[in-house]
Amino acid sequence: MKKLMLIGKTGCGKTTLSQSMQGMALVYRKTQAVHYSDWIVDTPGEFSENRRFYSALMASCTNCNIVGFVQDATAVGCIFPPKFASMLNKQTIGIISKTDLAGANIERAEKFLRWAGAQTIFQTSSLEKTGITTIIAWLGHRQPVPTYPNQENMSQNSLPQGVSPRESEE
Repeated sequence: MKKLMLIGKTGCGKTTLSQSMQGMALVYRKTQAVHYSDWIVDTPGEFSENRRFYSALMASCTNCNIVGFVQDATAVGCIFPPKFASMLNKQTIGIISKTDLAGANIERAEKFLRWAGAQTIFQTSSLEKTGITTIIAWLGHRQPVPTYPNQENMSQNSLPQGVSPRESEE
């Protein structure tokens, strides 16, 4: 089983994504410190927004197999510098969050993530539960037993129709 560390700007959806992937109720909480669970490490947005905290990101990812850069699909800018993934020396995936919102620009978000060094890109909506099972399956984990309401449509044994990771052309 692979351990995933989520990195991204404050408010981009890291904690919501983590809760959704673990089958937890979606409850907003500001991540003040690195939060460790069985297979997800949720980092504060400030760690990626301030260069002086880059060493904290490097230290936090030592026990992780995969680093996930989370990019809000509605954001017009990106906090990840070009080739940011090379600094962490881990396999890096890109996760486009909030794809269900008005104003989402998935192509722009994907371009930002590729510039940062993500090889595989996933499109997600934690509220609509799209793309979540794809990431979980890609990581090699069992699907969580949902603990949140309105989850009858999430199949435990299959991926959502039309949702698949997009591999890098490199």
